Amino acid sequence: MSKYEQILYAVKDRVATITLNRPERMNAWTAVMEKEVRDAIKKAGADDGVRVIVLTGEGRAFCAGADMEGLGARAQDPKLAGGLHEGKKTDDNFDQRYSYLLAAPKPVIAGINGAVAGIGLVLTLYCDLRYMAEGTKLATAFARRGLICEYGSAWMLPRLVGTMNALDLMLSGRTMTAEEAAAMGLVKLLPAAGFHDAVHGLAKDFAELSSPRSMRIMKQQIYQSYFQTLAQATQLANEELVKCFGTEDLKEGVAHFVEKRKPHFTGK
Repeated sequence: MSKYEQILYAVKDRVATITLNRPERMNAWTAVMEKEVRDAIKKAGADDGVRVIVLTGEGRAFCAGADMEGLGARAQDPKLAGGLHEGKKTDDNFDQRYSYLLAAPKPVIAGINGAVAGIGLVLTLYCDLRYMAEGTKLATAFARRGLICEYGSAWMLPRLVGTMNALDLMLSGRTMTAEEAAAMGLVKLLPAAGFHDAVHGLAKDFAELSSPRSMRIMKQQIYQSYFQTLAQATQLANEELVKCFGTEDLKEGVAHFVEKRKPHFTGK
């Protein structure tokens, strides 16, 4: 896509920022927005000038969930629910509706600038890091809409916060403060004032100070480990460690440390 209707896309300091841009609707999720976000993630992943991806929202919300007008239509006509499951069925763990974010070759940071609920919250579960503005709120709301744990969230959420916390969030559908979410390890807090700049600053540090090759492989290791034994994870680590030797990034990693300067990684 060369032009987006419901998101903004910008690159600065090797950080690609994807902004959900329906502030008048609290960035409610639509089919158009979904396609555009997926395209933008793919675009950033393929761009050598991008090393980190930030996903955030415009206005006072990150994403208030699915657009209720569309959801209401589906509730009246179950045949329309098929549109919720676009794409071929596959057993690939990293090619499900939103798990493609886990397979993105660069860190994906959720900058949760405001209220987040429903499908918006599910989306953040597939991001590698979640920073949330102090004083904001989140909710699943599924149980209060007659729905269920959507799009693999029943698998992701317990791995992030534990079974009891996951069930508390899902079964109650209650609204939770960012501070409570941080206490259970779901998010990290940042001040609301200057939130976007703070998230960009953290992303910039990743982009400038960490080897893009290392970040790509470590991300793969972490998520592949969900489906591996300890022996398999260790063997993979041994194989990848051998591959590090002779790379430009390892040589630069040693050189900048010895020379006491900032690194200039190439990702090779």
